[in-house]
Amino acid sequence: MQLVFRANNILEAHIVAGLLKSHEIECHVGGHFLQGAVGDLPATDFAHVFVERDNIEAAQAIIDGYENNLL
Repeated sequence: MQLVFRANNILEAHIVAGLLKSHEIECHVGGHFLQGAVGDLPATDFAHVFVERDNIEAAQAIIDGYENNLL
């Protein structure tokens, strides 16, 4: 799987994952267990969304729409 989105937090990662899944793109949210260590780590860059290589272009188009408030 390839990283396609770096979320600000785990909630945003799940929002993007839900958006991708609603377009029938299978994905994985990583970083669940790192949020408990936020007191010791920077509070960013731990929530990521991954998709299969075959779906990168389609996922990126959807994510671009999300980031530009087009969806």
